[in-house]
Amino acid sequence: MGGVIAFRTGDVDEARHEIGRRFYANSMDVIEERERSFQARFDTVTLGSLVVGDLSCGADVRMRFGELGAYQVNVPLSGRLEWRQGSGARSTATPEVAAALDPAGDVRVDRWAGDCRVLAVKIERTALTGRLEALLGRPPHHSLVLRPDLDVTGGRGRDWARLVCRLAREAVEPQGLAQHPLVARPLEEALLTGLLLAADHPYRELLERPERALRPAPVKRVMDAVQERPEYPFTTGELAELGRVSVRRLQESFRAHVGMTPMAYVRDVRLARVREALLGAEPGAATVGETAWRWGFTHLGRFAAQYRDKFGETPSQTLKS
Repeated sequence: MGGVIAFRTGDVDEARHEIGRRFYANSMDVIEERERSFQARFDTVTLGSLVVGDLSCGADVRMRFGELGAYQVNVPLSGRLEWRQGSGARSTATPEVAAALDPAGDVRVDRWAGDCRVLAVKIERTALTGRLEALLGRPPHHSLVLRPDLDVTGGRGRDWARLVCRLAREAVEPQGLAQHPLVARPLEEALLTGLLLAADHPYRELLERPERALRPAPVKRVMDAVQERPEYPFTTGELAELGRVSVRRLQESFRAHVGMTPMAYVRDVRLARVREALLGAEPGAATVGETAWRWGFTHLGRFAAQYRDKFGETPSQTLKS
């Protein structure tokens, strides 16, 4: 688990820089300072793939971000946060309705009210999509897009927000249990799973189906092994050994409980990892060939055809986007 950072400043540039270090590069301007002076209070803690911050500015500010490249949930504990992403309409986050932002689409905060204290959660894209993959038992067919408004007045949304709030409080304790590695990892997983169950998205209904938990042990063992090392050159025989069953039994179980053969599952996991890598690549820092090779594809022509069939675009188009 990363360290806890308690940051205080009355300088806007210092505050902007700190938000950039902990969350995202940004521009920040004070738009109203009549009743309150700018006084940033940022308490942040890193929990594996998540950054949790208790943030306030003291005066009304306006902020601009590019594409985040990560999922972000902002839960106001007080006050209001007016924001928009991409071409979407302006939304307002309040203590009743949190803001859920996706990795793609420029973000604007038109007004972060001076009395608005925000519980901000940054989630690495691959961590949330990887958790979704583990829960579904297969790679998602389409990108994970969260509905922008998350109700935190009751049910799972409220419970998830309370869990984050409790973590934010306990994590600032130097000797707190939340900072112990044996506790931090399960907490991280609980927050990822909780968000997937609390937020609205295209895979929510699938996560609710009870048959997900009924997959036989051999299938689960093989799926776990593939998700851990999808780039490994598995054969059907090796997968059957991992599952501790015969090849025929493994194939029958995968068709019945996953809807595809074991090797098709390996291919789908690899394709999903390639797509995540291409979407998250910095301009000029990766090529399609290198990325495909890294995730176990040795025949680039066949890989490109499989990728296009699955995602409806070429790998090069994904990389350019």
